[in-house]
This record gives sequence, C-alpha cells and structure tokens, in this order.
Amino acid sequence: MNTTAQSQADSSRVDIALGDRSYPIMIGSGLLGSTEAFAGLPKASSAVIVSNTTVAPIYAERLTVALGGQFRATHLVTLPDGEEFKTWQNLNLIFDALLANGCDRKTVLFALGGGVVGDMTGFAAASYMRGVPFVQIPTTLLAQVDSSVGGKTGINHPLGKNMIGAFYQPLKVVCDLDTLKTLPSRELSAGLAEVIKYGPIADGNFFDWIEMNAEALLSRDPTALAHAVKRSCEIKAAVVAQDERESGLRAILNFGHTFGHAIEAGLGYGKWLHGEAVGCGMVMAGCLSQRLGLVDAATVHRLKALIQKAGLPVTGPILAQPDNAGRYLELMRLDKKTLGGDIRFVVIDGPQRASLRGAPDALVREVIDACCLRQ
Repeated sequence: MNTTAQSQADSSRVDIALGDRSYPIMIGSGLLGSTEAFAGLPKASSAVIVSNTTVAPIYAERLTVALGGQFRATHLVTLPDGEEFKTWQNLNLIFDALLANGCDRKTVLFALGGGVVGDMTGFAAASYMRGVPFVQIPTTLLAQVDSSVGGKTGINHPLGKNMIGAFYQPLKVVCDLDTLKTLPSRELSAGLAEVIKYGPIADGNFFDWIEMNAEALLSRDPTALAHAVKRSCEIKAAVVAQDERESGLRAILNFGHTFGHAIEAGLGYGKWLHGEAVGCGMVMAGCLSQRLGLVDAATVHRLKALIQKAGLPVTGPILAQPDNAGRYLELMRLDKKTLGGDIRFVVIDGPQRASLRGAPDALVREVIDACCLRQ
C-alpha cells in the first residue's frame, strides 16, 4: 500500500472490490448537482434524502434537483446536528418518514452530511424492511476520507461509541470536494485526524506528503484536498477489500480510536469532535507503542507534531477524579476490539505498519497519566 498517487484536483474514482457488493467512490468538484454522478441507480418510485439542520439548508435542494429525473418523489428527513444526537430516538425519525411516505424495498436512501448522518442513514437502510439501497454523499472531510467508506453503520450508546449497528455497503460514495468550502475550520481539522492516521499504519510517503502540505490542506487548497481524499480512500478501499467485517487487518484503521472513543464517551458525545478525540488518541497510542518498545521517541514526536500542526488536541482530558486512568480503562473495556475483558490496542510496530496488541493495565495507566492534563 506504499504507493504515491498523483496530486490533481480533477474528478477521479476509487473502487472497492467486494464481489457483488463492489462500488465506486467518486471524488471531484460539482458532483452534488450532477445527474451523471447518480446515474445507474436502481429503478425506484421514491428517494429519501437524510440530512441535518446544518447541511440540508445548503445542499438538499441541489441534490433534489439532481435526482428529479430518476424518482417520482423525493422526501427529505432533517436530523438534529451533532454526535450527541446519534441515538435510537433520532434513528426512528428516519423510520417514521419511510413508513409515513409508504416507502418500499426499492426506495433509495441518500445520506447527505457528515459521519453521523452517514452512519445513521446506513443503519436505517440496513434495517428497514431488512435492507434497502443507499448512497453516501459525505459533506465533511472526515466522512469523505473515512466514515462513508467501508460499510460501517450504527448509532452510539451512552456507554460506548458505535456499539449498535451493522456492516452494510452503499451503492456508491459521491465525494463533492466543493462541500468542504463551507466546512467550519474546526471540522476541517477534525477530518485531518483521519487523513493523518493512514500514514503511520500504511503509507510513509503519504505521511511525508501530509507534513509538507499541512498548510495547504488547512487553507483548503483544492489540489491538496483532492489528493488527500483520494489517497485516503485508496488505502481504506484496499484494507476493506481484504477484511470487510474487521476480523483482522481492518482493525488497523482504528489507530487512535480506542483511546479516542473513551474520550468521547467519558466527556459526553459532542464535547470533543470525533476527529479531535482520535487525534489525541493517536498520540496516546503512539506513546503506548513506544513504551512497548515498538517505535522510538522520535517517531512519536513526529506524529504528535503533525497532529498539533493540524490544529488538534494532543493532551487528553481528565475524565474522572481521583482515578482518571481507571475511568479510561473502564470505558476502553467496552471497545469492540476487547476480547475476554482484555483491551487490544492498534499500535505502530514498524515503518508504515500497525498491529493489534494487548498491554498490561499498569503500562496503559502510565501512558494515560503521561498524556493527560495534570491532575
């Protein structure tokens, strides 16, 4: 996976090879209003666009027009915006609309928004009438480079992130880079966390490129963003094609997520953005890798410097007093990678290589104490 893609801002395509569930990821500008981007979808009488209160006023009408020639009726479901709303109650808003509008098994759902909208729409599609088709249209950097790709869908539980869901692949993913122009700076930085993670786990050349182009990415240079999205999707597509249901290799894509999910759940969903928690979680995972003797201090320092340069936190929050590390451990035992009560972490164990390993609680406590705000 250590190949370098060309940097170019024109439209491109990455394919995920999953047999009869294979699908394209389309990347480019102006795709949201393009009828060609949505050609080849199943024949259906209706479509349902699922969005949120932030994205729908900006982009829902444009998508509705683009879909107008394919469906007799297009319905819009608008969810509240934020990680804290990724719940059963709001998932039911989608089911309410599907049932109220008499939607059948051929109805196509369109997830227009960030990771929360994509995960919830996908879960609704997997569940309604035991499965209806859906399309991902990610409008945030984080969703374009990670959450919209690979078929993970679900909702949060107060005790754990994404603990309720299903693997369910979309028909296609349409990444319109123009939507990143309206993305708040904080959300852009959060998305860069998921871009950065691909370097340590899969592609050292890409990590070098991100370091050299961090300013261009933060300033929304279209050529830089196009390359970052395409290369991220290429890496994820290659991993998912080998391990669709995360029985092994795909777990490396969770680098930083075990610590990060604990931060999100411990603070309360929405307090930190997902990418912020993952960025800090990568620093903690890097420190754990060093304490396990897998990488040197220089490697961790370089990772931490890039995460900080991207505008992300590199120091973990205090989740509880007096035993902050104990609270982290408690929450991390609810992680999906935990087996038999033993937490397994994605660690860096060599150049552009990652693996899943356990670690003694005492060592993990040392990492948490060293990486968190002073008590």
